[in-house]
Amino acid sequence: MSNKGFLSVDALLAGGPYGLPHALERTLWHLGFNDVRVVDGSGDEGADLLAVRDREQWVFQCKWKSRGMVDRSGIDDAERARTRYRADRTVLVTNTGLNRTAEARRLALASVGVNITVWNGPTLISIWDRMPRFMPSQYKPRDYQRTAVEEIEKGLSSTGRALLVLATGLGKTVVGGEVIRGFLTSRPAAKVLVVAHMKDLVEQLERALWRHLSKDTPTRLLTGDTRPDAYDGVLVGTVESVLGAVQTGYKPDLVMIDETHHVGESGRFAQLLDLCGDALTFGVTATPWRGDKFDITDRFGPASFTMSIAEGMAAGYLSAVDYRLFVDNIDWVVVKEASEHGYSIKELNRSLFLPQRDEEIIDRFREAWRTTPDPRAILFCQTIEHAERMASLLAASDAAWRNASFLHSGIPRQRRQILLNEFRLGRVPIITCVDVFNEGVDVPDVNLIGFLRVTHSRRIFVQQLGRGLRLSPGKRALKVLDFVTDIRRVAATLNLRRALEAEETESLRLRSSQGSRIEFNDETVGTLLDHWVKDAASLETAADEVKLQFPPRGGIH
Repeated sequence: MSNKGFLSVDALLAGGPYGLPHALERTLWHLGFNDVRVVDGSGDEGADLLAVRDREQWVFQCKWKSRGMVDRSGIDDAERARTRYRADRTVLVTNTGLNRTAEARRLALASVGVNITVWNGPTLISIWDRMPRFMPSQYKPRDYQRTAVEEIEKGLSSTGRALLVLATGLGKTVVGGEVIRGFLTSRPAAKVLVVAHMKDLVEQLERALWRHLSKDTPTRLLTGDTRPDAYDGVLVGTVESVLGAVQTGYKPDLVMIDETHHVGESGRFAQLLDLCGDALTFGVTATPWRGDKFDITDRFGPASFTMSIAEGMAAGYLSAVDYRLFVDNIDWVVVKEASEHGYSIKELNRSLFLPQRDEEIIDRFREAWRTTPDPRAILFCQTIEHAERMASLLAASDAAWRNASFLHSGIPRQRRQILLNEFRLGRVPIITCVDVFNEGVDVPDVNLIGFLRVTHSRRIFVQQLGRGLRLSPGKRALKVLDFVTDIRRVAATLNLRRALEAEETESLRLRSSQGSRIEFNDETVGTLLDHWVKDAASLETAADEVKLQFPPRGGIH
């Protein structure tokens, strides 16, 4: 690669049709854009990338050419994209240039007020020359993040392994990126491997790491769809694809495993780590708990640094929460019976929680929406069908919700990216979903979350709640509506409340700010439930088959 890095003529030519939008994406982050999303694919309506800067929507059309110039169709595609995405700015990007007919078409559009900017090969080289070595940071690493980096580096130096446990929203990827930056500073020629379990997360990881790396450090993406021609610099890939590379001779010097709770006693991750035995290894996760009995500390050692949700809130690094549990649907006859008979959690949940009407949930949601400044909401639903039905009901229930949309794993990736971009811009005010927001999606402006008949998993609960805990300008608190259908969710929220109360005792910050509240819509019921579930210490993480025996409680009739 020439001294113009990933924007050089040779690099763009070698990268092919995929390489140009990929290089442009990294460039846009360097230029201070945010929410940069690749939407290239069938039905893209002429757009390859969408990006936001200064609350303006930019649309980019990429035209890679192995030889020759871009013809008029490139300008027409860009104009189509401008209209389709309601773009404030439109840019055609090419590694070569425009031919005469394309330039004539561009000038004709400009004469009627439709402006399309062209970034050609020389423009991209000029951008590279002006680009700072490191991406402009929106914030400096916080004190606890610096401490976490130091502790991980100590672990890697002394034992060759380390583990970071940071609640969602506290920047575990920031810490991982800083560790990698420090490692490459001391060993510029080293090979770094970053691994995750799914393609979408891998792609987001590569983007996140750009913030920490010099523009001269190449990053390579290795998935079932992309295979680089070299493995130098930082290789980011899915575990299956990376395993193949290691088996054929690739030897990293440092390995980072994201979402480390996916590492088991056996399986692909365990096989990969065994093959990379000589490499320094560290894991990062927000949720270290697994469904089986395997403890990830067996592989990575004791956590080098930990900060929980309650600790993050108390220190002011996560949003305060105004959490309301709705318990109108509890059958108190079952509560009384459960105090006398042993029920499994599955049996208890089936009998304890009466069915809730979606229309009643929408009425509760409307009250919260109207008292939330600049609301931006995510509603977690039980199934794909439920998410789609709720989006339709919301869109028909209120003019402010007419653009409510659903998001789930059955939607094509391109459509998901477009929807997330519109959500970030506020054009879509509400998204209903099932599991897409559990890992790797970052929308700090979310200030209203609803849990609608969702089942309980301690890990998924923390991940979903974390989607709204990130700080954002003007955001006072995250408002949460939880329409409880699992006794373990009651235990989880009560445990969080106790943790927050304990942190409040040690910190004046919560007393001097708005603070957090976790309440029941009926506090009399809440008090009874609080006493009731306190007798099942491990209830939050219990399996469906676990039988519960609660002592009789006076006053429950």
